[in-house]
Amino acid sequence: MPPTAWSKVQIALSPQEIEQWPDTASARALAGGCPSRRPASFRVPALERAVPVCRQLARLWMDSEDITDESARRAALLVISELMTNAIVHTNSLSITGRLQKDGDWLLVEVQDEGGTSSVPHRAGNANEYGRGLVVVTQSAQALGTRQETDGGRTFWARIALSG
Repeated sequence: MPPTAWSKVQIALSPQEIEQWPDTASARALAGGCPSRRPASFRVPALERAVPVCRQLARLWMDSEDITDESARRAALLVISELMTNAIVHTNSLSITGRLQKDGDWLLVEVQDEGGTSSVPHRAGNANEYGRGLVVVTQSAQALGTRQETDGGRTFWARIALSG
């Protein structure tokens, strides 16, 4: 990925880049930051190792957007992690797309899969060791939803307050 990758703020990483992260040319190019006031989109392979990479990309983007409220940052990182993990674990997707957009006092976090659900995520009680992802997302966001895409994929979205 060229050093100007953030000018479009659309990133696509290969399985090799995910496995070698952060020791890649892409990671070094992205470490320089990105222009502000632009939504970010990143497509990653459906690998568990992609989740921490997405968190790092989200941190870099929030830095460029001057999102400094720690509560909002924690919520956004938690939401992107949980939604990415659900898409990787519960679909037959080859790649997952994450999107971040600042809209006034709100941060919109979206994760789109390619469909082909292998199992249905469910809302579990806090006593369960696994299956709490959507409960945690619900507690971290002010609004949450899903939409079916025309290509058969599905997008989960969460809206997070940027202050207070």
